[in-house]
Amino acid sequence: MNVHDIVIEGARENNLKNVNIRIPKRKITIFTGVSGSGKSSLVFDTISAEAQRQLNETFSAFIRNRLPRFSQPDTDLIQNLSTAVVIDQKRLGGNSRSTVGTITDIYAMLRLLFSRIGKPFAGNSHVFSFNDPAGMCPECSGVGQVVQFDVDKLLDRSKSLNEGAILFPAFKVGSWLWNTYAHSGLFDNDKRLADYTPEEWDVLLHGKESKIVYHTKGGAIESDYEGLLPKFTRLYLKRDSSEMSEAKRESIDRFLSYSDCSLCGGSRLNQEALGCRINGYNIAQCAAMEIGELIRMIGAIRDPVAGPMIDGILTRLNHLVSIGLEYLSLDRQTATLSGGESQRIKMVRHLSSSLTDMIYIFDEPSVGLHPRDVHRLNGMLCQLRDKGNTVLVVEHDREVMEIADYIIDVGPHAGTRGGEIVYEGDFAGLLRADTLTGRYLKQSLPLKTSTRAPMDWMTVTSAKLHNLKDVTVDIPVGVLTVVTGVAGSGKSTLINGAFLPSHPESIVIDQSAVGTSIRSNPATYTGMMDEIRRLFAAANKVSASLFSFNSKGACSNCQGLGMIYTDLAFLEPIRTTCEICAGRRFSDEVLKYKLNGKSISDVLAMTVREASEFFSRKELLRQLQTLEDVGLGYVTLGQPLSTLSGGECQRIKLAGELHKEGSLYIMDEPTTGLHMSDISRLMDIMNRLVDGGNTVVVIEHNLDVIKSADWIIDMGPEGGHRGGRIVFEGTPVQLAAAEHSITGAYLRKAETGQGASS
Repeated sequence: MNVHDIVIEGARENNLKNVNIRIPKRKITIFTGVSGSGKSSLVFDTISAEAQRQLNETFSAFIRNRLPRFSQPDTDLIQNLSTAVVIDQKRLGGNSRSTVGTITDIYAMLRLLFSRIGKPFAGNSHVFSFNDPAGMCPECSGVGQVVQFDVDKLLDRSKSLNEGAILFPAFKVGSWLWNTYAHSGLFDNDKRLADYTPEEWDVLLHGKESKIVYHTKGGAIESDYEGLLPKFTRLYLKRDSSEMSEAKRESIDRFLSYSDCSLCGGSRLNQEALGCRINGYNIAQCAAMEIGELIRMIGAIRDPVAGPMIDGILTRLNHLVSIGLEYLSLDRQTATLSGGESQRIKMVRHLSSSLTDMIYIFDEPSVGLHPRDVHRLNGMLCQLRDKGNTVLVVEHDREVMEIADYIIDVGPHAGTRGGEIVYEGDFAGLLRADTLTGRYLKQSLPLKTSTRAPMDWMTVTSAKLHNLKDVTVDIPVGVLTVVTGVAGSGKSTLINGAFLPSHPESIVIDQSAVGTSIRSNPATYTGMMDEIRRLFAAANKVSASLFSFNSKGACSNCQGLGMIYTDLAFLEPIRTTCEICAGRRFSDEVLKYKLNGKSISDVLAMTVREASEFFSRKELLRQLQTLEDVGLGYVTLGQPLSTLSGGECQRIKLAGELHKEGSLYIMDEPTTGLHMSDISRLMDIMNRLVDGGNTVVVIEHNLDVIKSADWIIDMGPEGGHRGGRIVFEGTPVQLAAAEHSITGAYLRKAETGQGASS
């Protein structure tokens, strides 16, 4: 047996069809194929899951009970695995206390540096932590912002108390909370708030020390009077948000305003920490610098005591630069990072590791990268391999495929028509292979030469949000516009931050996650399930709630899951098909009801294509056609979203929005997770929307999408403070001729094969 290969025999997870394969160790192996073909089932649900499961089994039962649980994959044999590290696209998230600096540990090293050589001496490294009582600002508790109720959002000054001047729902006219003001005897309830004297206004908002008597059915009640703002703060701001529902938090958020803390100026730290400086900079100023600027500042320190610390900081900062994140700052909150940025941040933690013979697994690491930056990613993947590790990458990007030592193409199609290995070998062999990937690698969409004429223009005026440099730009109406530029150049800020607030009617298809619980499926996510339930209810003259496995119609044994999960404490949970409903999720009573000879379970087992032939209702057919249009005709209506690939979930979301009636569509990197064969299908959808009289604005790096635009807005010239400007506006042909545009250089390279300089 060759111990230099990972050996898999009889892999049957999800749609895999008894796959046998050998994967070379200490090499870069790229898994490609159409979305839904089985790549993720092989890499994540089989290799990664088994590696992590076996690692967990080395711990005691006590520890295992506190670790994530991984079921044994459905395979006959897996051999020669190493410890696996998965670097996926899940956003880092975190609360306001989690930043780029804290997640990469660079800020911890910076704190140590300031505690050693900062002047005047302020104390140990804890003094420079905004998450430690010793360092946090006493006014804002280290958050950097003060949250308070916005009086202008809370009150309508044109109304009186009797007319509902207090806009917060819990204070509506007639409510108990409204009575505490209207029946206090302190105000004229018919007087407009705009006519209040300064004294009345102060009493309403801030209160005064006085007793007031409320007359209730149970008699008179004496109580202290409390002003509106103190009452709101006590009831809502000082209450643990975990006790509130999501809807309640969103309701409250509409009435809040956020401002920088007046004491620390948003820096989060106390005055002692802020007074300590190195070469004139305090630690908050260093954390606010872009990475490139911070490298220069740290590199200028000459104190011999700081040598080892400076080397460690610069090594990690240069790793951020090497993967295209030089435009970030250490104080950037992790919750504001995109999926692609989050994935690259995670990489930094592993580049400094001295561990070898690991398996590193990446999920489309090129997502969110401009073509100019892909070579940086490739360098990082090669660096991990050259240290003696096995690198497995799920990827669609040609530039990444070209550096692979080995390529595995999964297909031939998606869903039940996939799950097979259709090619194994090097990149040159893939170009000759008769697979979808091989064929599409040899072709690309043409550069559009005949573009649509705008019907009108929508103007963004003097936008200065984040890194935008007083940008004024016209976005055309009735055409397909692509906004592009290197990472951090200001694309998303321009469209989502400056343009979208002026056009709230827009249908936005962004990268936020699709809910992937076992109870959600294509029928429920797109809204079709409601109409299907109504049709069954009308045909059988019963309640529509019977036809929901989340409601009355659920099997009582499995509560509508179709599975029974048995928790064995420190052993793996066992998942077995429900014996009562045989996995159909519904009770026997519900399954007796038919629609054109089919039960509700039969309908949910239909593929999108089969359902299109079964139903005749126009609204349903339109929604089904949208799923077919995005290439999901093979998916069943009842397939849990948790079993779909990332690319499939992205397209489910696309389909969920496309069937809506709208006139302005904004799409944020819609090619995420899409195989190259699916991009032409996506372009067909966009063109159909525009031909129907809509305006489509797309934020995208993909060159095929850029080539197909009617109008292009190129941001740059670089990222961060060196970006935020309009580099180019015009047609694809004009962009290809634009010498000053980085995007234009790569467009020329794609068309002519000539080199592009960065």
